[in-house]
Amino acid sequence: MKQPYADTRQHILDTASHLIAAKGFSCVGLNEVLQSAEVPKGSFYHYFKSKEQFGQALLEDFFTRYLGFIDALFANTELTARERLLRYWQQWRETQCEGCDDQKCMVVKLSAEVADLSEAMRLTLRDGTERVIGRLADCIAAGNADGSLPALDPLDTARTLYQLWLGASLLAKLHRTECPLEHAMGATKKILSL
Repeated sequence: MKQPYADTRQHILDTASHLIAAKGFSCVGLNEVLQSAEVPKGSFYHYFKSKEQFGQALLEDFFTRYLGFIDALFANTELTARERLLRYWQQWRETQCEGCDDQKCMVVKLSAEVADLSEAMRLTLRDGTERVIGRLADCIAAGNADGSLPALDPLDTARTLYQLWLGASLLAKLHRTECPLEHAMGATKKILSL
């Protein structure tokens, strides 16, 4: 018997998120999403006018959840800002490792794939990553203030670290090894200790 869902739109997004994390946006068809979510085609088009709009909603949902995670982590003032940043990168490392069956970070999974495919999705990714970088910059500024970090330019350092980890995640995926993430952690510790 089909289970009723309190929020069908969210159920479609949650179901598709797992599929797309494993296969990519282009490789997951609408029928696969609908079958996995156990919802009729009409329900999909009630909530999303197109697959592109659906992709945009999927990315917006990802960033809402991800930014919530960052906010909760960075709100823990029992840790220094440096410790909070290192916990963030350690969590990144754990979720992007070789043994993970699907890519937990939609930015890592979809950036190259959808950047030329959909302008709307590209802009959603761009804006979402800017918000992530902003959260990192705020934590770096807090580290400057609490003395746990050296005098670093918060925004420049946040951009550098985020770009470092995106690249390391892609290389870890290509080489099927955690080595790039280990190197990223080492470089991050050096940058945060300058």
